[in-house]
Amino acid sequence: MVSVKKDATLEVHAEAYRLVFPDDERAFVYLEDAKGARLADLFVFSSVHTLSGQDDTTEIGQWDVTEDNDEVILTLTVKSSVWTEKTFRFRCAPTRFSYDMRVEGQGKLTDVNYFGGYASESLRWGSGFFWSGTKAKRGFNPEPNVDEVLYFQPEATSVIDLTGVPLPGRGDWFFTPPPFCFAFEAHNGWFGMGVEAKPGANHYTEYRYQGQQFGFYLNLSYEGYTAVDGVYELPAIGFEFAPDEYQAIDAHVKTLGEKQLAPIAMPETVPAWWKQPIFCGWGAQCYEAARVNGHAPDFALQKLYDSFMEALDKENIRPGIVVLDDKWQAEYGTNAVDEKKWPNVRGFADFLHDRGQKMLLWLKAWDPEGVPADECIINHAGRKIAVDPTNPKYEARFRAAIRQMLSSDGYDADGFKIDFTARIPSGPGFSHYGDVWGLELMKAYLHIIYDEAKKVKPDALVMAHTPHPYLATEIDMIRLNDVNTGSDINPAMIHRARIARIACPNAVIDTDNWPMPNKEAWRAYVEIQADLGVPSLYLATHVDATQEPLEAADYQLIRDVWQRYERKQAHKE
Repeated sequence: MVSVKKDATLEVHAEAYRLVFPDDERAFVYLEDAKGARLADLFVFSSVHTLSGQDDTTEIGQWDVTEDNDEVILTLTVKSSVWTEKTFRFRCAPTRFSYDMRVEGQGKLTDVNYFGGYASESLRWGSGFFWSGTKAKRGFNPEPNVDEVLYFQPEATSVIDLTGVPLPGRGDWFFTPPPFCFAFEAHNGWFGMGVEAKPGANHYTEYRYQGQQFGFYLNLSYEGYTAVDGVYELPAIGFEFAPDEYQAIDAHVKTLGEKQLAPIAMPETVPAWWKQPIFCGWGAQCYEAARVNGHAPDFALQKLYDSFMEALDKENIRPGIVVLDDKWQAEYGTNAVDEKKWPNVRGFADFLHDRGQKMLLWLKAWDPEGVPADECIINHAGRKIAVDPTNPKYEARFRAAIRQMLSSDGYDADGFKIDFTARIPSGPGFSHYGDVWGLELMKAYLHIIYDEAKKVKPDALVMAHTPHPYLATEIDMIRLNDVNTGSDINPAMIHRARIARIACPNAVIDTDNWPMPNKEAWRAYVEIQADLGVPSLYLATHVDATQEPLEAADYQLIRDVWQRYERKQAHKE
């Protein structure tokens, strides 16, 4: 039940929390747990900035309270420097609540701040930028990063985003993205703050927790590509309460499904071959390149893949899936085979199929190599930044390439391993055909692949490292992505698998297997692969980083783990 007290102070009492609305002109709502312990002082007058100006709250009204069955809704309308009006709303249910905003007017969104913003409506409290306060002990970010640092102090800053490269401040490309939800430890459990956007309204590229010594606020970055003309409802921030951090993320994901904000993929029997052990040739390519100080993509050669198969056959290792990795194609953007490297890619597919194996082709997402500029996203200088999935001409080109790659009249591949999704365009001043951005742009790109692949081969397998519930119907398999060689590998990969299962519970998990600092670390990770998902092998004869050869005991380890995995699968079925 949710009850409302309207005595001297307006309060909402629910099973899992309390909200207190002070009557001393403070622009805050106090969040307490069910026992009355303070969790946060939430600044209500959030700012919604635009390209034309920053948003300052200038005049306020009174809270309106509506009780509707088992929900209490509190609404407040204010005046703004850039909007005709803004409306803030708390929707309170027994075990959770959400906070959302609606603006009216015109403008292109840049930064949307939640629980922080400019306000000048009160002489008592002055003007300027106001922050929220928190009593949390620590925060939790589900997104993997190069240091595998998942926890942060409340006065720090943490980001969940779509992008990333191995550069300072951007080393979080492994999941693009995970669920947009932070979790916080309090004295009596955990609470989550997650983004709840309606389908079609996920136009942001990052979700930021901005902390400082005395406060915090949340931010969604729109980068100027979402135009408002009239009334526009911003995504809500949902508050979930749970015993631990992972259950807080899980509660957020379940809410997205229950509210139909993300598709609920119903459990179904997937093709058995999707769950067969995987061999990806990338690690073996890297070994061949390292031997001669070469460039690994230059070693995506049919003759080498023939030798990889021979080496594995010799050791009685027969993966169910073989991935042709970077760069089997002549151009990343067009995905036509490089016939100098692969004189008979169809013949290699036939060779695998005759042996009961499947072939996946590696795709480099967003790369515009070989694609005309008028089918690409362009920066202010006219440079191609990425292919444009909203452009009908590019979509037609891409769909034709997919048919060529998968059809029996073409290469007859069986699906795709999509990589480099973190290279999704982000930044101001770009030109592109459509009006979608951020997570919606990622969905548009993946949808073209998934939709066309299933038309050509209904059992085609589509793999990516995008474990967000909004993307769950555009992928079949979540790849845990590259291993961090400078961290404790097994706990890091266990975390990734756990988040992937929470975000996309019906997706198959590819455990990945590269890079590895040495054979000892490689063996330790191989040992646990069967417990995390589909075992994946990137090496054929050597560990590329150290040039250590795989010996009889190493091949036996692979066979043992794969057999244990197959027994587990048989038991599940």
